[in-house]
Amino acid sequence: MRFLLVEDNLSLASAVEDRLRMDGHVVDHAPDLAVADDYAATADYDLILLDIMLPDGDGRSFLKSHRSREGTTPVIVLTARSEVSDRVGVLDLGADDYITKPFDFSELEARCRAVLRRHGGGSSNQKRFGALVFDPLAGTLVVGDKTVSLRNKELRLLEIFINAPDRIFSKSKLVDRLFSYEEDVSENAIEVYVARLRKHLAGADVEITTVRGLGYRMSLA
Repeated sequence: MRFLLVEDNLSLASAVEDRLRMDGHVVDHAPDLAVADDYAATADYDLILLDIMLPDGDGRSFLKSHRSREGTTPVIVLTARSEVSDRVGVLDLGADDYITKPFDFSELEARCRAVLRRHGGGSSNQKRFGALVFDPLAGTLVVGDKTVSLRNKELRLLEIFINAPDRIFSKSKLVDRLFSYEEDVSENAIEVYVARLRKHLAGADVEITTVRGLGYRMSLA
């Protein structure tokens, strides 16, 4: 998954980034609303973690404008305010959930999983496509009677494909989804990860095909 973290407390942001990246996620950190607006305008995110009190404004204004643009990306608000009216206020503006500071990282991770499951329309972590059974949290892929443990980038790449079967993804789009702005990688890296996934899918009824000049597509064989 690719996360946008909007948080001006650098020590907290660094800790959240480290925890999410340990789980294999890509994280872009915005210390203020201006940077958050730039990131949101140029990249697709699976989840936004949004602080309220920011140096250049109120995070609720970002949330409101995000929803007014018909932005469907789920948002979890990080807030130090514990009053019921404040929590109700951010939910009414379109937040999917909130967590009160200080928080335990395991709770944050659980809330992220819950919001992503609701957003995906399911209650299970497992995703199925054809005969494949994919568990992104366990990092496993079942192909026939074989269970494969996936590495982080392989896992995230398969998640991108399995969430949008038959959709064509360009190499540049996949780079954008798999790597943060801080990582300097070439599009050739995508070829390497696609080749690894194809080996894992050998013998399955699912294939990743190359669409010349456009990119890659996963579909039923």
